[in-house]
Amino acid sequence: MKNLSLKQLRYFEVLARTGHFGQAAEICAVTQPALSVQIKALEASAGAALFERTTREVRLTGFGVEFAERVREILRSVDELSDLARKAQEGLSGRLRLGVIPTIAPYLLPRFLTRLNGAFPDLDVQVRESITPRLIAELGEGGLDLALVALPVSERSLEEYPVFEEPMVLVRPEAEADEPVPDVTTLHMRRLLLLEEGHCFRDQALAFCNIPGGGPRDGLEGTSLSTLVQMVGAGMGITLIPEMAVPVETRSAPVSVARFRGPQPMRQVGMVWRKTSPLAKRFRAIADLLAPDASEPSEAAQSVLPLT
Repeated sequence: MKNLSLKQLRYFEVLARTGHFGQAAEICAVTQPALSVQIKALEASAGAALFERTTREVRLTGFGVEFAERVREILRSVDELSDLARKAQEGLSGRLRLGVIPTIAPYLLPRFLTRLNGAFPDLDVQVRESITPRLIAELGEGGLDLALVALPVSERSLEEYPVFEEPMVLVRPEAEADEPVPDVTTLHMRRLLLLEEGHCFRDQALAFCNIPGGGPRDGLEGTSLSTLVQMVGAGMGITLIPEMAVPVETRSAPVSVARFRGPQPMRQVGMVWRKTSPLAKRFRAIADLLAPDASEPSEAAQSVLPLT
């Protein structure tokens, strides 16, 4: 193959991942015609079609699937060369692609990014919010540098760096505020509202309540913690949310919040990155910026959470 460029490979990888020329062009910060020209040039250089194009979607051909695997390996190696060069510098600068799960992003990111900017002012942070499986896949493919998630993720190729533990709390309708906190063994008897499948917090809540996982639960699912809390406020059931979400999600809903008696349900929050990254030491320094923000419940959380 001749006249192959890294730019073409990066455009190809994004298009292969999104399956949409418009979305890929937006991510790559180019016009759709410009992206299309580069993809056609890449296919001409490869001597075979990489995509099947329809009016609604773009799919990889059989050759395109194999081509994509090699391209991701190449781009990952190139990114690691860049990381190696950055490691040789005294500070940390350039692009940092950070993935964050939805049950952390709205509550921790504002303070974390402020601290990160203060500690590493030359860093260009690009945030991607998505569920854990997608973030882990993008880490493995080289599309992200590190991710802020709930641990463990149990991927052999990734290093896990725990930062802090956080309790889950019970959210009930406001009318139940003075009632005893139900025992965990009885939660399965209530209408327990959960996030849809794919969210790790859903799995953690099910595990704590000793409820088997599986498919949809009769429409008692939401796409966000905000939706779940509003559903509780409407009297549709009860739910669990992480403590960091309390000040944001409960301020506009008629709900009550309480901690469980006995052992508290906890989740562990931390960073993950590829074990092959030469920036592991710098990533640990970045992860440590989370700890001062989350070592204790926020004042707002303490004000609404009775120690029951």
